[in-house]
Amino acid sequence: QNIHLVAKWLSSLEKKLEQHSEGSHRNFRVFISAEPAPCPESHVIPQGILENSIKVTSEAPTGMHTNLHKALDNFSQDTLEMCSQEKEFRSILFALCYFHAVVAERRKFGPQGWNRSYPFSTGDLTISVSVLYNYLEASSKVPYDDLRYLVGEIMYGGHITDPWDRRLCRTYLEEFIKPEMLEGELCLAPGFPLPGNMDYNGYHQYIDDALPPESPHLYGLHPNAEIGFLTQRSEQLLRTVLELQPRDGSTREGGVGTREETVQALLEEMLEKLTDEFNMAELMAKVEERTPYTVVALQECERMNVLTAEIRRSLAELELGLKGELTMTSDMENLQNSLFLDTVPESWVKRSYPSTASLGSWFADLLARISELEAWTRDFSLPSTLWLGGFFNPQSILTAIMQSTARKNKWPLDKMTLQCDVTKKSREDFASAPREGAYVHGLFMEGARWDTQSGMITDARLKELTPAMPVVFLRAIPADKQDTRGMYPCPLYKTCQRGPTYVWTFNLKTKENPSKWVLAGVALLLQV
Repeated sequence: QNIHLVAKWLSSLEKKLEQHSEGSHRNFRVFISAEPAPCPESHVIPQGILENSIKVTSEAPTGMHTNLHKALDNFSQDTLEMCSQEKEFRSILFALCYFHAVVAERRKFGPQGWNRSYPFSTGDLTISVSVLYNYLEASSKVPYDDLRYLVGEIMYGGHITDPWDRRLCRTYLEEFIKPEMLEGELCLAPGFPLPGNMDYNGYHQYIDDALPPESPHLYGLHPNAEIGFLTQRSEQLLRTVLELQPRDGSTREGGVGTREETVQALLEEMLEKLTDEFNMAELMAKVEERTPYTVVALQECERMNVLTAEIRRSLAELELGLKGELTMTSDMENLQNSLFLDTVPESWVKRSYPSTASLGSWFADLLARISELEAWTRDFSLPSTLWLGGFFNPQSILTAIMQSTARKNKWPLDKMTLQCDVTKKSREDFASAPREGAYVHGLFMEGARWDTQSGMITDARLKELTPAMPVVFLRAIPADKQDTRGMYPCPLYKTCQRGPTYVWTFNLKTKENPSKWVLAGVALLLQV
C-alpha cells in the first residue's frame, strides 16, 4: 500500500474521531488493527490517536514447546481418524507439526537460522496435511519423495527465495519424513523420538512430557547459535540507547570534551592516517602482462580510490564546517553523527564493501586492505597467501584462479570448478605462492569448527563462535574430476549477515552426514 495515502487518511481519521468524541453514544468504539512498521519512516499513526487509544498487542508464540502445541491445535481427534492409513497419517502429521514449529521459530537465530526471513503460516501446515491425506488415500504405499517435494518445494518452499534456505528446508524434511519413522527409529531432535500411535490429547501430553527444554539442539543448531543471537540483540539495544542520547554540544560530566571536539579529534586522526590514492597511470605502466591476477589487482585499486577519495572529500568538508568556514549541510551533520556514534557514514558504505564493524574497527580494516594492495602492486607478483576478506570483490580473484589455470592447460572455463584443500598451516608458514592456484587466509567458520588433525569438520567448542580456519589451498580442476563423496558443500559469505553477501561454495570433508551441518547452519565467513 502507498504509505503517503495511509498517512493522509489517518490525519483525517484523527479529525473525525475528535468530532465524534462529543455527543456520540457512550458505547461507541473504534477498533484499528495495524502491523509492526518495517522502518521509522513508516511510523505514520498520528500521536493523538496513539495517546487516546488502549493498545493491545498480539505476540507470536516463542519457543518450540508453545509452537508445537500451537501447530497441533490446528487439528482434532476427528482429523486423526479420517484417514484409512491411520498409523502412517498420524506419524507424518506429527512430524509435519514439528517441522512447522522448527521452521517458524528458527528465524530467531538470525542469519544462522535463515538467510532471509519468510512468512510461513498455519495455512502452509493445514494444506500440507490435506495433501498428505489425499496422497495416502490414493496409494497403498507412502510416497515419501512426493510428499517431501510438495511440502518442501511448493507449500513451504514457495515462500523461499534463497537457494541455501531451500536446501535447509529440504534437509529437515529428509530427516523427518522417511520410512524409518514407522519403525520407531526416528528422533525429531536429540532426546525427542517421534511418538507412536496416540490419540489427539495423548500427543499434547507427549509434548509436555517428552520434549526437552528449549535449546538450539531442538533445531539441529549448536548451543553457540544462541550466544550469537543474544549478543547481537543486546548490542542492538545498547546502540539504540546510545542513539537516543541528547545531542547538545555542552560538556558532559567527567570532563569529556564537547561533541564537536570529539569529532574534530577523530577527523584529524583519520585524515592523517589515510594514505594517498593509487596512481593508476603509474601502475598500468608497471604491468608487463595483463594476467587475470593483475586485472583483479588494478580493479581493486580503482575501487579503493573511489572510496578513499570520498572519505577524504567528506572529512575535509566537515572540517571546514566545524571551523565555521562552510555552512553545515544535512550530509555534514549525518557524517558528524556517524563519527560521534562510531558508525560507518552512509556515503562511505555506498562505495564500500559489506561490513558489520563499528567505525573504529572498519577504518583499521580499511588501512590493512590498502597496505595489502600496496604490497601486491609493488611488482604484481601474487602474494604468498591471499587475504580473501580484503577484496571488494572476492569472486573476481577466485574466478582469476580458474582463468589462469584454464589458459595454462587450454581447458574450457565453463567446465571447471575450484577444489578447496584445507592445509594444516597458518599464513606465516608460507614463503611463496603455489605454482598453480593460490593459498588463501582469513576464513572463519560459524556453526562448527575445522579439526586440523583429522582434516574434517567437527562440532564447535562452546563459546568459540567463529574459529579461524587454517590456510586454504585453492586450485582449479575439471568439474568431472571433483570428488563429492563425504563432502559438505559449504557456502562462503563476506559477513555474518550472510544472505546477499554470498561469495562461493567450497566442498569440505566430513565424516558425519552432511545434513548435520546443513541443519547447524554451518558456513565460512570472511569477516567476524
